[in-house]
Amino acid sequence: MISEALRLLRVFHDLKQYELSEKLGISKSHVSEIENGNRTPSLDVIQRYAEVFRVPVSSIMFFAESIESPSSTVSKSDPGKSAISDKILGFLRWLETRTEVEDLA
Repeated sequence: MISEALRLLRVFHDLKQYELSEKLGISKSHVSEIENGNRTPSLDVIQRYAEVFRVPVSSIMFFAESIESPSSTVSKSDPGKSAISDKILGFLRWLETRTEVEDLA
């Protein structure tokens, strides 16, 4: 799920939506709609995410695919990749909850 991958990428880098929107050159509401799954990001916007976070577009797409179908045929063919992506997703979700708790304090 591309929206979740992009949201977790932002959270990992400890950016607020408005901060990321400035870096991407799009509105905060556009970022919000993408992250909530209400808007599909264009390839251009995904490329901008890749540039901002200094990761290849292919890594973003792999990450999104791992979120969408963790038990897909690709994962079964390479259990090492599956285990690593599961750990990364778990870590990012933990980091997100920790960040939310700190924001409340």
